[in-house]
Amino acid sequence: MQNDNKDMPDKTIKAVIGLGNPGPRYYNTRHSIGFRIIDELAQRHGGMWEQKGEMELASINLGGKKCTLIKPQTYMNASGRIIPALLKKGIRAENILVVHDELELPFGVLRFKDGGSHRGHNGLRSIIEACGKEFLRLRFGTDRPEQREEVPHYVLEKFDQPEDEIAKRIEAAADMIEEFCNTH
Repeated sequence: MQNDNKDMPDKTIKAVIGLGNPGPRYYNTRHSIGFRIIDELAQRHGGMWEQKGEMELASINLGGKKCTLIKPQTYMNASGRIIPALLKKGIRAENILVVHDELELPFGVLRFKDGGSHRGHNGLRSIIEACGKEFLRLRFGTDRPEQREEVPHYVLEKFDQPEDEIAKRIEAAADMIEEFCNTH
């Protein structure tokens, strides 16, 4: 498995948004890997989840700085509805890290990406519409189905890999976020 840390931008992260769909039915699906990764961060750092409007929040300390973990409870296509609440708190796009599934990467490959388009990811599209493109992303590779028309169903399915392998990649993703926040 590959972690690609080169070309990481110099940004201070105040909020980490894990993308996913709310509810137990979707938790272990490819599309909700962002939820699972920030749940790992909350567990490691003693974050307690609380419901606030259309999101679940947990405050933790990362790299000696307060960081808010966020799970939008709006379903993927409306993830950007949480952005106005962040902007009111002075958290701008450049202070946000979005953790999401990525069809264009092989399973478990982790890569940071600074800015850019949504490339068909509806959660990213919604966030871009709310605050622009200039936020950091951590992309978690899920592979792509053979047929393009299978994508909507594919992202809402569970991973094909064994759970212990998925758990190792979730831990690696949390490690990358910690490393980034400790050095920026």
